[in-house]
Amino acid sequence: MTPPRNGGGAGRWLARLLNPRPPAARRPTGAQVRTLANAQVEKPRPLSTQRVGDDLSRRGYRFRIDDDGDVTGTWDGNRFWFLLLGEHDEILQVRGRWAGALPAAARLAVLQAANDWNRERIWPKVYTREEGAGLALYAEVSVDFEHGATEEQLAQTVSCGLVTASQFFSTVASLAPPSDADADGETAPDAPDDPSK
Repeated sequence: MTPPRNGGGAGRWLARLLNPRPPAARRPTGAQVRTLANAQVEKPRPLSTQRVGDDLSRRGYRFRIDDDGDVTGTWDGNRFWFLLLGEHDEILQVRGRWAGALPAAARLAVLQAANDWNRERIWPKVYTREEGAGLALYAEVSVDFEHGATEEQLAQTVSCGLVTASQFFSTVASLAPPSDADADGETAPDAPDDPSK
Protein backbone atom coordinates (compact mmCIF):
# COMPACT_ATOMS: atom_id res chain seq x y z
CA MET A 1 0.00 0.00 0.00
CA THR A 2 1.44 3.39 -0.96
CA PRO A 3 0.95 6.43 1.28
CA PRO A 4 -1.30 9.25 0.07
CA ARG A 5 0.55 11.72 -2.16
CA ASN A 6 -1.38 14.77 -0.99
CA GLY A 7 0.40 14.79 2.39
CA GLY A 8 -2.85 14.30 4.24
CA GLY A 9 -4.51 11.45 6.06
CA ALA A 10 -2.31 8.64 7.25
CA GLY A 11 0.87 10.23 5.89
CA ARG A 12 0.48 13.36 8.02
CA TRP A 13 -0.49 11.33 11.06
CA LEU A 14 2.55 9.09 10.65
CA ALA A 15 4.86 12.09 10.19
CA ARG A 16 3.52 13.65 13.42
CA LEU A 17 3.96 10.36 15.24
CA LEU A 18 7.55 9.88 14.10
CA ASN A 19 8.58 13.53 14.42
CA PRO A 20 6.60 14.98 17.33
CA ARG A 21 7.07 18.65 18.10
CA PRO A 22 6.43 19.93 21.60
CA PRO A 23 3.54 22.35 21.99
CA ALA A 24 4.53 26.02 22.10
CA ALA A 25 3.73 26.22 25.82
CA ARG A 26 6.31 23.52 26.55
CA ARG A 27 9.21 24.97 24.61
CA PRO A 28 11.97 26.11 26.98
CA THR A 29 12.59 29.81 27.43
CA GLY A 30 16.02 31.35 26.82
CA ALA A 31 16.91 31.10 30.52
CA GLN A 32 15.86 27.45 30.61
CA VAL A 33 17.93 26.69 27.52
CA ARG A 34 21.02 28.29 29.13
CA THR A 35 20.41 26.33 32.35
CA LEU A 36 20.05 23.07 30.44
CA ALA A 37 23.16 23.79 28.40
CA ASN A 38 25.21 24.41 31.56
CA ALA A 39 23.88 21.37 33.45
CA GLN A 40 26.34 18.58 34.12
CA VAL A 41 25.26 15.44 32.32
CA GLU A 42 26.40 12.21 33.93
CA LYS A 43 28.17 9.97 31.47
CA PRO A 44 27.43 6.25 31.56
CA ARG A 45 30.14 4.19 33.26
CA PRO A 46 30.84 0.45 33.11
CA LEU A 47 28.95 -1.74 35.55
CA SER A 48 30.76 -3.23 38.52
CA THR A 49 29.94 -5.14 41.67
CA GLN A 50 31.15 -2.08 43.58
CA ARG A 51 28.62 0.19 41.85
CA VAL A 52 25.77 -2.23 42.57
CA GLY A 53 26.86 -2.45 46.21
CA ASP A 54 27.10 1.35 46.45
CA ASP A 55 23.56 1.69 45.12
CA LEU A 56 22.22 -0.78 47.68
CA SER A 57 24.19 0.92 50.48
CA ARG A 58 22.73 4.34 49.57
CA ARG A 59 19.29 2.82 50.07
CA GLY A 60 20.26 1.41 53.46
CA TYR A 61 19.92 -2.20 52.25
CA ARG A 62 21.96 -5.02 53.75
CA PHE A 63 23.74 -7.40 51.39
CA ARG A 64 26.90 -9.42 51.09
CA ILE A 65 29.26 -10.70 48.42
CA ASP A 66 28.95 -14.47 48.01
CA ASP A 67 31.73 -16.97 47.24
CA ASP A 68 31.24 -16.39 43.49
CA GLY A 69 31.75 -12.64 43.90
CA ASP A 70 28.06 -11.84 43.32
CA VAL A 71 26.07 -9.34 45.36
CA THR A 72 23.29 -11.12 47.24
CA GLY A 73 20.77 -10.45 49.97
CA THR A 74 17.22 -11.06 51.06
CA TRP A 75 14.18 -8.87 50.59
CA ASP A 76 10.88 -9.89 52.17
CA GLY A 77 12.50 -13.23 53.00
CA ASN A 78 13.35 -14.01 49.36
CA ARG A 79 16.91 -14.43 48.11
CA PHE A 80 18.10 -11.99 45.42
CA TRP A 81 21.30 -11.89 43.40
CA PHE A 82 22.67 -8.96 41.41
CA LEU A 83 24.66 -10.62 38.66
CA LEU A 84 26.97 -9.11 36.07
CA LEU A 85 26.74 -11.22 32.93
CA GLY A 86 28.08 -11.08 29.40
CA GLU A 87 31.58 -11.11 27.96
CA HIS A 88 32.39 -7.74 29.55
CA ASP A 89 30.02 -7.84 32.57
CA GLU A 90 27.76 -5.44 30.66
CA ILE A 91 24.45 -7.08 31.57
CA LEU A 92 22.95 -6.45 34.99
CA GLN A 93 20.56 -9.17 36.06
CA VAL A 94 18.49 -8.90 39.22
CA ARG A 95 17.43 -12.46 40.01
CA GLY A 96 15.13 -13.42 42.85
CA ARG A 97 14.24 -16.84 44.23
CA TRP A 98 11.00 -17.30 46.12
CA ALA A 99 11.62 -18.61 49.65
CA GLY A 100 8.37 -20.51 49.84
CA ALA A 101 7.74 -24.20 49.56
CA LEU A 102 5.51 -25.33 46.75
CA PRO A 103 3.08 -28.03 47.91
CA ALA A 104 2.06 -30.53 45.25
CA ALA A 105 -1.57 -29.38 45.50
CA ALA A 106 -0.61 -25.80 44.54
CA ARG A 107 1.82 -26.66 41.76
CA LEU A 108 -0.61 -26.33 38.85
CA ALA A 109 -2.00 -23.02 40.16
CA VAL A 110 1.51 -21.58 40.58
CA LEU A 111 2.56 -22.70 37.10
CA GLN A 112 -0.55 -21.04 35.66
CA ALA A 113 0.19 -17.86 37.66
CA ALA A 114 3.73 -17.79 36.23
CA ASN A 115 2.42 -18.27 32.70
CA ASP A 116 -0.19 -15.52 33.17
CA TRP A 117 2.43 -13.17 34.61
CA ASN A 118 4.77 -13.62 31.64
CA ARG A 119 1.93 -13.10 29.18
CA GLU A 120 0.56 -9.95 30.84
CA ARG A 121 3.70 -8.17 32.06
CA ILE A 122 7.09 -7.14 30.76
CA TRP A 123 8.97 -7.55 34.06
CA PRO A 124 10.12 -9.70 35.60
CA LYS A 125 10.54 -12.83 33.55
CA VAL A 126 9.36 -15.61 35.86
CA TYR A 127 10.04 -19.32 35.64
CA THR A 128 10.22 -22.53 37.61
CA ARG A 129 13.14 -24.89 38.02
CA GLU A 130 13.33 -28.36 39.53
CA GLU A 131 15.58 -28.28 42.59
CA GLY A 132 15.94 -31.37 44.73
CA ALA A 133 12.52 -32.84 45.39
CA GLY A 134 10.64 -29.63 44.68
CA LEU A 135 9.99 -26.80 42.30
CA ALA A 136 11.72 -23.44 42.80
CA LEU A 137 10.33 -20.14 41.49
CA TYR A 138 12.58 -17.46 40.04
CA ALA A 139 12.09 -13.93 38.74
CA GLU A 140 14.63 -12.01 36.62
CA VAL A 141 15.09 -8.54 35.21
CA SER A 142 18.06 -8.21 32.84
CA VAL A 143 19.29 -5.02 31.20
CA ASP A 144 22.17 -4.75 28.74
CA PHE A 145 24.38 -1.77 29.57
CA GLU A 146 26.91 -2.33 26.80
CA HIS A 147 27.74 1.38 26.76
CA GLY A 148 27.67 1.78 30.54
CA ALA A 149 25.01 3.02 32.92
CA THR A 150 24.39 6.22 34.81
CA GLU A 151 23.65 6.05 38.54
CA GLU A 152 19.97 6.68 37.77
CA GLN A 153 19.84 3.86 35.22
CA LEU A 154 21.52 1.48 37.65
CA ALA A 155 19.14 2.49 40.46
CA GLN A 156 16.08 2.08 38.22
CA THR A 157 17.17 -1.41 37.18
CA VAL A 158 17.77 -2.48 40.79
CA SER A 159 14.38 -1.05 41.83
CA CYS A 160 12.59 -2.68 38.91
CA GLY A 161 14.12 -6.06 39.70
CA LEU A 162 13.36 -5.95 43.41
CA VAL A 163 9.87 -4.46 43.18
CA THR A 164 8.49 -6.49 40.30
CA ALA A 165 9.90 -9.79 41.61
CA SER A 166 8.48 -9.04 45.06
CA GLN A 167 5.09 -8.38 43.46
CA PHE A 168 5.21 -11.75 41.71
CA PHE A 169 6.29 -13.52 44.89
CA SER A 170 3.38 -11.90 46.76
CA THR A 171 1.01 -13.21 44.10
CA VAL A 172 2.43 -16.71 44.47
CA ALA A 173 2.32 -16.52 48.27
CA SER A 174 -1.46 -16.24 48.11
CA LEU A 175 -1.50 -19.58 46.25
CA ALA A 176 1.13 -21.36 48.37
CA PRO A 177 2.30 -19.55 51.54
CA PRO A 178 6.09 -19.47 52.03
CA SER A 179 7.79 -21.74 54.53
CA ASP A 180 11.05 -20.74 56.25
CA ALA A 181 11.95 -24.21 57.44
CA ASP A 182 12.14 -27.62 55.86
CA ALA A 183 10.72 -30.78 57.39
CA ASP A 184 13.69 -31.14 59.77
CA GLY A 185 13.09 -27.65 61.14
CA GLU A 186 16.39 -26.39 59.69
CA THR A 187 16.62 -23.10 57.86
CA ALA A 188 15.97 -23.41 54.15
CA PRO A 189 19.08 -23.10 51.94
CA ASP A 190 18.05 -19.67 50.68
CA ALA A 191 17.00 -18.23 54.03
CA PRO A 192 18.05 -14.68 54.94
CA ASP A 193 21.75 -14.02 55.39
CA ASP A 194 23.34 -14.00 58.78
CA PRO A 195 24.21 -10.28 59.20
CA SER A 196 27.40 -11.21 61.04
CA LYS A 197 28.92 -12.70 57.86
